[in-house]
Amino acid sequence: MEIRQLKTFWTLASTRSFSQTAQLLNYVPSTVTMQIKALEEELGVKLFDRLGKSVALTEAGAQFLPYANKILNDVEEAKCVSGNSGELRGTVAIGADETLCTYLLPTLLRRFREDYPNVRLLFRPLPSQHLRQSVRDGLVDLVFMLDEPIVSSDLHVEEVREETFLMVASPDHRLASHNSINVADLHNEHILLTEKGCSYRTYFYQSLLKKGADSLTELEFSSIEAIKQCVMAQLGISLLPEMAVRHELQEGKLVSLPWDISEIRFCTQLLWHEEKWISPTLQAFIDLALAELKK
Repeated sequence: MEIRQLKTFWTLASTRSFSQTAQLLNYVPSTVTMQIKALEEELGVKLFDRLGKSVALTEAGAQFLPYANKILNDVEEAKCVSGNSGELRGTVAIGADETLCTYLLPTLLRRFREDYPNVRLLFRPLPSQHLRQSVRDGLVDLVFMLDEPIVSSDLHVEEVREETFLMVASPDHRLASHNSINVADLHNEHILLTEKGCSYRTYFYQSLLKKGADSLTELEFSSIEAIKQCVMAQLGISLLPEMAVRHELQEGKLVSLPWDISEIRFCTQLLWHEEKWISPTLQAFIDLALAELKK
């Protein structure tokens, strides 16, 4: 078993793509295939299921992943202890949900690439409900989450910034001119929701029910951009992060409705495993993220 095989295995488990893994490791795709095949033969198990152009970890692959991750972390730590060069290298694997991927992180990731050109950034958009487990499984080094303040016994949590949420509608919506809104005003309203598993979707819907809202029609979307387009087309109203609707509000394409959400507290948080060794490269990313996003 070779370190390069473990690195290829870990990268493929993160990207779920032979071509992307080859690109990140500067291999041709056949080299990735060859290394994974050799590792599977040595272990005597199948690590991946090939699903067309993508791959998925088998049960054996999922069980092997934490061990590979630990070995690679130990090797990286040993290199840093014994190395003489101060230049940062290596890979930082990041996970985040669609909202943060789209509206918050691009500037940070660009800045990090500019400051540390020899570090590879491996970025994985993930559903909200999978983010914490991806850190526990070693699929990523750290994740950004938009959620209520998280308390965890095995994950280190850094609150980065509080986020504002707004109930939004089209300027031509029947509620747009109201100075106040009560539950009765929402009777027979179409509520546009993000996909199940999204923390603020759950809060929003439960808060409506607690306040006595009924006869609501739910429309579920996997994309906030799709929700915004439908809200602008007067298909309903939605609760969305202010960061996602800032431009539309400024341009008058959306309006904020006077719905009391003072009881909600959500924030962007940065999580990594408590037992993970923080390499100088990973520490540089964490430091930059906290400095840039807390501005």
